Amino acid sequence: MKKRSLLFLLINIMVLLAGANTQAQEIRNYADTPDNLLPYGQFLDPYMLFFDTPQPFLGPGRDASAPSNLTSVKIGFVAPLEGSHDDAFGQAMLHGANMAIDEANTGGGYRGLPYELVVKNDVGLWGATGNEVVELYDEGVWAVVGSIDGNNSHVALRVVLKLELPMVNTTSTDPTLTETNIPWMIRNVADDRQNAYAMALHIFEKEGLENVAILRANDRYGRLGVKIFLESAIRLGHPVRIHMNYMPGTNDIEPQLEKIRNSNSEAVLIWGNDDDAANIVNRMRELGMDHKVYGSERLVSDRFLEVTGENAEGVVTTFPYNPQSEDPTYLRFVDEYQQRFGSDPDLFAAHTYDGMKMLIKSIEEAGLNRVRIRDELTSMTTYHGVTGDIILDTTWNDVGKVWMMEVENGKFVTKYSSK
Repeated sequence: MKKRSLLFLLINIMVLLAGANTQAQEIRNYADTPDNLLPYGQFLDPYMLFFDTPQPFLGPGRDASAPSNLTSVKIGFVAPLEGSHDDAFGQAMLHGANMAIDEANTGGGYRGLPYELVVKNDVGLWGATGNEVVELYDEGVWAVVGSIDGNNSHVALRVVLKLELPMVNTTSTDPTLTETNIPWMIRNVADDRQNAYAMALHIFEKEGLENVAILRANDRYGRLGVKIFLESAIRLGHPVRIHMNYMPGTNDIEPQLEKIRNSNSEAVLIWGNDDDAANIVNRMRELGMDHKVYGSERLVSDRFLEVTGENAEGVVTTFPYNPQSEDPTYLRFVDEYQQRFGSDPDLFAAHTYDGMKMLIKSIEEAGLNRVRIRDELTSMTTYHGVTGDIILDTTWNDVGKVWMMEVENGKFVTKYSSK
């Protein structure tokens, strides 16, 4: 009897592992870190490796049937839509999500049922995002897309773990988000680690600069993005000598700029939102600072170009996809977005569109069962969307290409990709 029970247990474990899609990704280093930027890479090999295999979900639930009285298939959406400094980004996310939902419904929906987007505002207060995700669950959503802020996304991630609710994060670049071993979320946008690696290699190896000052937003986005760059600069032999911050939304930036001007630095790296960065660039030029300016991916926007005008010439940034791609799928997306909303899509719209498409594909493959939807999402090692090839590593984090952009004649122009 004991042998029979043990055999039954082993068979069940094998079935669960097969359903969990735990095949490792063939990515050279964790997070696709360049060899010359590996921590302690010049001195010794690591004693232990982490995150080298996906975290399986071994719980029950794959046999649960969908309710029979459904009138729609609900998908949750949470993003800052009002009352936040990131409102414009959240509205762009909503545009991308609605486009994907409308396309799916035009194609017949889910087996004749329409998809329905259930929208919640991510107000940015600690814990509020978790409450919104719980409300979405209570309203019967099968999965959730969102959000931007790293703190709020971490809260939401722990809530979906408890609820066993699949989540697709499309816009938070917090590198620690997928390092939680929580198998209920994927992220389809390059994180701050990928952007910082690309920027450090561009500044110090491609352009040969040695002394770069940092001016970053005093928030989680600025702090974590710059952290990776600071570490990369040390490993490349060019430690950053001056590192300043500013409060998002402030116009009082002169004390920081004065210290940077007196630091003999060759360039300034700005890590923050586009509106704040535009004000900083304008003030630098007004003060006669001719430093080369580099920036994070959020600077790539019409708003940044409109506010800075000629002052933006030569600004170099990273970006998580090629906005000048000739891919027919991308061109169709841009054309429809322009017709519907009167502007070009930004990274928030494009990645949310792709994330929603990935989720809908998983629902159609798995059926209306949250655990099986999770299985489908985490089995996507690659996905080709409007943002190009999305490559998920063992933590289900996008480690695809990062592109370098430069402002030429008043427009951001794609220069090259990091891989």
